[in-house]
Amino acid sequence: MIIKIDFSSNEALYIQLRNQIILGIATSKIQEGDALPSVRQLADNIGINMHTVNKAYSVLKQEGFITIDRRKGAIISLDIDRMATLEEMKKDLCVLLAKGRCKNITKDEVHELIDEIFEEYE
Repeated sequence: MIIKIDFSSNEALYIQLRNQIILGIATSKIQEGDALPSVRQLADNIGINMHTVNKAYSVLKQEGFITIDRRKGAIISLDIDRMATLEEMKKDLCVLLAKGRCKNITKDEVHELIDEIFEEYE
């Protein structure tokens, strides 16, 4: 899996890394049971601080995308709590949809966009 970090972005590096890993899972580039690189290895590969990678891994663990084993490292292990995930998505979508509404984005445009993005994960 290739991780793309935008160093000129205002988005925190650990969030970008977290998002790249989640996108890798969603597009099946990373599968459940796959091991992620060690914190040191990934930090060296993409040129970021080890603490940044560690923070991304901690967030992924907290969100139920990985488990961390002292011997095996970070492993993709999806904790499927569907209801909690739906509630979190609803909260995030409320803000995104409100932003779109403020910019006159229509319901049909949102539906087209969601369909387009969802097709990438199938």
